[in-house]
This record gives sequence, C-alpha cells and structure tokens, in this order.
Amino acid sequence: MAESTLPLLLKGYAWLPDARRRNGGEPLRTRLLGKPAIALHGPEAVRFFYDEDHVHRRAALPEPVVDTLFGRGAVHTLDGDAHRVRKAMFLGLLTDPVRVRALADEVAREWDRARTEWSGQREVTLFDAFALVLTRAVHTWAGVPLAEGEAAPVARDLVAMVDGFASAGPRHFRARAARRRQEERIASLVERERQRAAGPGAADDSPFRTVTGHRDADGSPLPTHTAAVEVLNILRPTVAVTWFATFAAHALHRWPEHRAALMNPDDPAYATAFSQEVRRFYPFAPFVGGLAARDLQWLGRPVPEGTLVLLDLYGHNHDPELWPRPYAFDPSRFLDTPVGRDDLVPQGGGDPAAGHRCPGEDVTLTVLATLSTLLARLSYEVVEQDLRIPLNRVPTAPRSGFVVTDVH
Repeated sequence: MAESTLPLLLKGYAWLPDARRRNGGEPLRTRLLGKPAIALHGPEAVRFFYDEDHVHRRAALPEPVVDTLFGRGAVHTLDGDAHRVRKAMFLGLLTDPVRVRALADEVAREWDRARTEWSGQREVTLFDAFALVLTRAVHTWAGVPLAEGEAAPVARDLVAMVDGFASAGPRHFRARAARRRQEERIASLVERERQRAAGPGAADDSPFRTVTGHRDADGSPLPTHTAAVEVLNILRPTVAVTWFATFAAHALHRWPEHRAALMNPDDPAYATAFSQEVRRFYPFAPFVGGLAARDLQWLGRPVPEGTLVLLDLYGHNHDPELWPRPYAFDPSRFLDTPVGRDDLVPQGGGDPAAGHRCPGEDVTLTVLATLSTLLARLSYEVVEQDLRIPLNRVPTAPRSGFVVTDVH
C-alpha cells in the first residue's frame, strides 16, 4: 500500500475523492503516517463507521489534533459509557431548542451592535467580523465572563485553534499557543466559579455552570483542566461557524438571486435550506477517522483490528448519487425533501446521542441561518479581491477573508 500523507498535505480536500475515483469507487486501501488505512464512502459507510462495535475514535485522533482542536481529556477522546455520559451533557446544552434559539438571538444582538462599528470603518473583513460577533455572543450565552478588551484576542485564539489543527509549521504552533492561553484563561474562571457556587444561592443553569458542575460516569467532577477544555468545546465550535458564515457571504456574492428569498420574513424555511446548502456545497471537514475495534469486514473485504478507518465527508457531500448536480449551489434541494440523517455529513454522521457526531449541528444551522438572513439585509460593496477558495488548505476559506466597504 502506498503512503498517502504527502498527497493529502498537497491536495487537501481533493485527495480522498480523487483517490477513490482513480480506484474505481472501490474502498481505498492506503497508508497515512505509516499506518494501514481504508477509506469508506456512502450512507452505509456512515452507519458502519459510527457503530462503536466497529470503530473506536479514542486512540485514533492524532496528538497534534488533540493538542490544538479538541484538547486533552475532551469528550472526543472518549468511548463507551464515559463518552455517552459526557456527551449527554453537551446534548442537553446544544440541542435544546430554547437554548439554541437564545444563542441565535444573542448573535443577532451582537450583529446589531457590530453594524454600528462597521459603518464607521473604511473596510470590513467579514471573516474577522463574524468571528468577533460569535465570540461575544457565545460567551454571553454560555455565561463565560469576557471583558470588552478581551473579545478580539480571544476571537483570534478561538479561530487559530481551528485554523491550525490540520497544518504544520507556523499555523500549527499558533494553534498550540492559542489553546494554552485559552485553557489557562478558562481554568481560572472554572476555579472562581466553583468557589462562587459553593456559596448560598449561587447555582444557575448556564452552560458554563453546567460544565463546571458536571460529574462523569464514575461520579467524579471534571478536573479543572478538563472542565476548561470542555468549556472551550462549546466556545470554539460556535466561533467556527465563522467559516460557514463567510461561505454564505461568498454564495450571496456569486448567486445574488438568493438574497431576496432570504430577506422574505414570510419564508423562514428558506434561510434553513440556504444554510444547509452552504454546509453541503462548501468545504469544511475533509474526512474523519477511527480505528477498527476488532477484525471486521467491509463489502466483503477484511479490515484488520487497528486499521485506520477513514470516512470521506467532502466526497460524500458531493456524490452525484446522493446529490444531483452536486457542484451546483441549489438551496431548493432542501425545501421539499427531508434530509436523511446520514445523507448530509459536513460535521460527521451517525446518531449524536449514541456516537461521535457533533452535538452542535443544531447550533451551527440555526446560527448560520440567522447570520445568512442578517447578511442578506446588509448593504455593502464587495471590493476587488482574491475570493478563490483553495482546496489544498484545510480548513479553507476565501483567500481575502471577504472584504467589503460602504457598510450600512
């Protein structure tokens, strides 16, 4: 089996779909970082991959990814009962419709505040502006203290953790430094909160308080560092909606005919459909990986225990058998037909309650729909710039960050 680490680094999102096509659509056997690997594709592969009897995630995450994106001791690094109990905490916080709507409303309030600031600026880079709006909003919503002067550097750190997880060199080292700073900041807040909660009448149900008071499957409270990591696993993914929001701006620029439908208050379903299509069409996560929990079979082929199992996400969301005209941006595909659980997988697949699927998808979709509608109503000019989206960079975004002027 050929080693594919270098082609992955060179091609990014295109590596796995291209390799699968050259392989005639058959499961791809290869090696990554010296480990034997097999790449799977399709809804049945999603169900196979997210069955914990088949694939374990705990030992599969590379240390550089843990040390930048997720954090040591995070829910993503657990399996079995330990994972289910910790995951249940996140599901309670991130799938409750009332809580999710409250976060979207907070985003809208921060947007209104930011519009006043933008109108006095010569240029606004939307990527940076979205990150700051989302940082302020999620801290307020989660009950995590954030001084006004902290907002911009915290936003940069939360973005850096995502931007550097799949890279080498300066981006990766920036991500590590950002995580250290933010874990230290949140850990001190956790300790302060636990001291406060010990006093009379101090309890509340904020996400921050829920994490600091959580008890794991063995009944023990989270260590301070682990609690800080899990608080960041609420803050960081919410700020990561910055990537999707910038793609929404890109889509409205390329296909401005969608703006009118987004502005129609009598058709709120269109904002959801538009946001789903942004998540399907634009590149976010290229694939996810785990380790075969035992000797397995996939389509009649042996998958030995310990094999690295890859699930192709980007190729799945552009599969013509699942998505007719997959490279056409068409929100209408989400208006009339319910989306199968394992058909749209930009943030992974499977059952979020039982597996490793991201519990924040409801947050992502609701916040993105809110931002897309607000963006459609905003008046601005798009300056001459490089709006190409390089597929060899993970994660990717328009090169310029999407610069606008004359905002009002």
